[in-house]
Amino acid sequence: MKIAIDISQIVYGTGVSYYTKNLVSKLIELDNDNRYVIFGGSLRRFNELKKEASNICENYENRSLVKIYPFPPNLADFVWNNLHILPIENLIGRVDVFHSSDWSQPPSKAFKITTIHDLVPILYPKISDPKLVAVHKRRLSIVAKEIDRIIVPSVTTVNDLVQIGFNEKTIRLIPEAPNSIFKSLKPEVIEPVKRKYKILGKYMLTIGTAPRKNLSRIIAAYERIKPDMDIKLVVVGEKSSSFEAGRGVIFLGRVPTHDLPALFSGSTLLVYPSLYEGFGLPILEAYASRTPVVTSNIGSMKEVAGDASELVDPYSVDSITKGILNAISNKKELIKRGRDVSRKYSWDKTAHMTLEVYEESKF
Repeated sequence: MKIAIDISQIVYGTGVSYYTKNLVSKLIELDNDNRYVIFGGSLRRFNELKKEASNICENYENRSLVKIYPFPPNLADFVWNNLHILPIENLIGRVDVFHSSDWSQPPSKAFKITTIHDLVPILYPKISDPKLVAVHKRRLSIVAKEIDRIIVPSVTTVNDLVQIGFNEKTIRLIPEAPNSIFKSLKPEVIEPVKRKYKILGKYMLTIGTAPRKNLSRIIAAYERIKPDMDIKLVVVGEKSSSFEAGRGVIFLGRVPTHDLPALFSGSTLLVYPSLYEGFGLPILEAYASRTPVVTSNIGSMKEVAGDASELVDPYSVDSITKGILNAISNKKELIKRGRDVSRKYSWDKTAHMTLEVYEESKF
């Protein structure tokens, strides 16, 4: 088969970028039977996108082809999601399978697959950018009409799609996995990263500052335990005026991927009681880093966490506070359980399961 995959979002440092890079790299590495067309478009980041694509295909040129074009995402959105013109074959030639990105759904005669990571703009429109909500609604309407298979990372997202009218027979559940860079690191690796971000002593880690990340309640829980515990709260993400953070709360802003393993491994625990996630990858990253986790007792977080996290009611500051204290007290047991859970997930498995979906094009 000839399989085309849109990697346009690989350069943005998001969860979708992470998924795309790991999946495509592993597919090309493992699959000796098919040929791949690595396709993408960007204007301002054209050279960066082209370099990323070339790096992925560098050692597998005999079974991969790179096609990167200098057009911006908003143009792709207009042409493909609004007008729904310009078949993908006009740009990359005939293919048997086309795996589209999270953003754009071009028309194609190929067996069409897309990955839906979550439904935040649809389920939570009041806390999402109105333009993003409109784009996702258009995209989902096209997906419902034309996409042959939809890949999702969790049972939660399967149920969400079915609830808004999608046919469950077209949905395939394929969990994601932590990157191999997440592991237990030695102090000599952790300390330089802590110094870089001016983190002194023990700290709890939390990821993200979007409204659904529940940071206000996390900070409130931290303020309750701070008087009795010499520990800081380190936040990966930008500070905004909506957060009233006192002493001990450190906002790191955007953190490059290569610094995250040290931040995970060096933390006392990950506090991640999100209100909604399509999967909850930071939970597995913490497990792989031998770091205990406090997360939500709902949705995909509960699903991914298994019995290895301290599960809390994300809407209750009391519950989050208690969960933090319990996780610290039961640290050794949670680390052991987390290690066992993390071993169930790998990008090898994710790639093999995705390839099985591609193979459905033959039937």
